[in-house]
Amino acid sequence: MKLYVGIDVSSTDLYTCIMDQEGNTCAQFKVDNHLLGATFLRDQILRWANERQPSEILIGMEATSVYSWHPAMFFHQQEELKSWHVKVFTINPKLIRKFKEAYTDLDKTDGIDAWIIADRLRFGRLKVTAVMQEQFIALQRLTRMRYHLVHQLTREKQYFLQHLFYKCSSFTQEVDSSVFGHAILELLLESFSLDEISQMDVQQLADFLRQKGRNRFADPECIAKSIQKAARSSYRLSKCVEDSIDLLLGLSIQSIRSLQAQMKELDKAITRHLEGIPNTLQTIPGIGPVYAAGILAEIGQIERFDNQAALAKYAGLTWSKHQSGRFQAEETSLIRSGNRYLRYYLVEAANSVQRHDASFRTYYRKKYEEVPKHQHKRALVLTARKLVRVIDALLRNGQIYTPRKGEDR
Repeated sequence: MKLYVGIDVSSTDLYTCIMDQEGNTCAQFKVDNHLLGATFLRDQILRWANERQPSEILIGMEATSVYSWHPAMFFHQQEELKSWHVKVFTINPKLIRKFKEAYTDLDKTDGIDAWIIADRLRFGRLKVTAVMQEQFIALQRLTRMRYHLVHQLTREKQYFLQHLFYKCSSFTQEVDSSVFGHAILELLLESFSLDEISQMDVQQLADFLRQKGRNRFADPECIAKSIQKAARSSYRLSKCVEDSIDLLLGLSIQSIRSLQAQMKELDKAITRHLEGIPNTLQTIPGIGPVYAAGILAEIGQIERFDNQAALAKYAGLTWSKHQSGRFQAEETSLIRSGNRYLRYYLVEAANSVQRHDASFRTYYRKKYEEVPKHQHKRALVLTARKLVRVIDALLRNGQIYTPRKGEDR
């Protein structure tokens, strides 16, 4: 006999339904979502466990952002519950929503949602528990913050390029150098007008680029001439608009540099933390500490997954099937569920690996050439799916990566 505890989590409350194996409701109540409320809930679970003597207790809640994390960890760590073989699940809200559709004419209340969660636990087939070891959780906080900063930096660079087009509409067409290089950003911070740049002595501008670029330009005179050409061919702004754009460019540059500095600090912390987690992922060419940490932080213990196919599904790197009778669709889309953080780090790692490893590069090129459109995106996702199989084998067997020559499947 088992006991099922469904918890509907909000920022303030834990609506709870305790259900037996026959689907009968033992108790329904609400407690506050804090330590005292969770402790009271634990005591109620123990009371029903002592009365019903279950062989196992399953506790489930929806994955509701940060709100379900503390309750899930609390119930997993309680020594008093371990003798009852407690398993804690955080369930994809989509599974609960679809399961609820089987019950017609149900109201939408927190108490009913807790009952639905308990009944979904009773239905079973939830193979991946929520809880990972604390070292993975700590690493996960770091790698997810980096994910957030990467996307924030991308957005900030897009804003910067928009403002740069107002300032110098021909810049990206004429200048064969990274817009985000230190020297170019320093030049824009000086807030020179286009006329001032156009009339500046070429050697003076080249010396400025050489100094600010720390002699990294192969031909600073050529870059200086291209900047002047861009300045001369760009549209002119009124003084009022130009002053505003100069201010926005300066603020955007500060934001970009601040985000880049934060990412450097995070990368150092990630690298230090990863040293305490034995793994062989970095033996794969192209995977460094950041990509390895991002992948490990989301996978946790590889034993949580039955096989590499389950791991791929968890990452959202599985294609939906469309079949009816003798018809089998050749083009299908990726499933819409999955861990977006794991998928991001796997795809980024795959892009790096295919540039460093011959077998992955061959596989990527083969998939790239199979279709006429969306070539890079499709080939990269398929390469990431191939990488999942390798990662699963390395983590499960504790072995180092050995490339297989001629492998293209």
